[in-house]
Amino acid sequence: MIYTVTFNPSLDYVISLDKLEKGQINRTRQEHIYPGGKGINVSVILSNLGYSSVALGFEAGFTGKTLREMLDQFGCQTDFIHLDEGMTRINVKINAGEETEINGQGPAIPERAVEELYGKLDALQAGDYLVLAGSIPDCLPSDMYERILERLEGRGIHYIVDATKDLLLNVLKYHPFLIKPNQHELGDMFGRTLTTEEEIIAHARLLQEMGARHVLVSMAGDGAILVPEDGEVIRERPPKGEVKNSVGAGDSMVAGFLAGYLGTGSCEKAFRLGQAAGSATAFDYWLADRASIVSLLGEPADSYGL
Repeated sequence: MIYTVTFNPSLDYVISLDKLEKGQINRTRQEHIYPGGKGINVSVILSNLGYSSVALGFEAGFTGKTLREMLDQFGCQTDFIHLDEGMTRINVKINAGEETEINGQGPAIPERAVEELYGKLDALQAGDYLVLAGSIPDCLPSDMYERILERLEGRGIHYIVDATKDLLLNVLKYHPFLIKPNQHELGDMFGRTLTTEEEIIAHARLLQEMGARHVLVSMAGDGAILVPEDGEVIRERPPKGEVKNSVGAGDSMVAGFLAGYLGTGSCEKAFRLGQAAGSATAFDYWLADRASIVSLLGEPADSYGL
């Protein structure tokens, strides 16, 4: 089974405007509400590709109830911990020629809720996949990912971590199956600006030396590079299309890679499905559906186990 953890999920209120004028009344051209959060995004794309997962995390208030209901409509299993105070945050995403985001804070997470999450994670079994994605809320210890992986160490669970800087560096000793920094995040970890593919590959290999198995580096319009545990480096530019949205593209790439790997056992197929999923989401106003992803593969879906 696949499990995703999102500590601070959200409802994303996505609106489109012809122009955003500060200090004036602005009227929307389009508006939608979607479930949000990096782990949530991974679960939704997995569901769209026919793979079951369990979304773990915390929810509160009427927005938390709505989040659960929406994820159920998208075919996602949830096992959230209910918080008695506060409410699941609302994030506002504004598309008006450029993207502007206003992210809510989310509810405080008490110690008893953290212990309840640990209990759910303790039930994971050998061969399961655990996706840890996104930042840690200020109300939790900054080393939460490290605490979780230390607790689960030696149990045969495959970890996928999509996080930044120290949050990622500190878990490499637990040998995550996959990590997915983007080009800029990879450079930040080493205090460098990486401008060439050779530099990116060299620094991805440094992360492998520190413990990572597969390193997938996204580079926005320049595509992606996979430095696998074994085998040759894979690099490709993305499919052509109009970029409408950057939110969730990296999460879609993670989900596509995992679906491709589980479906074929091939890192190359996993990379290509990840690339297609990330691009399809970037070409849409929200997370891509199965048809949009498959259309970018250029190969029959069944060759990817779909």
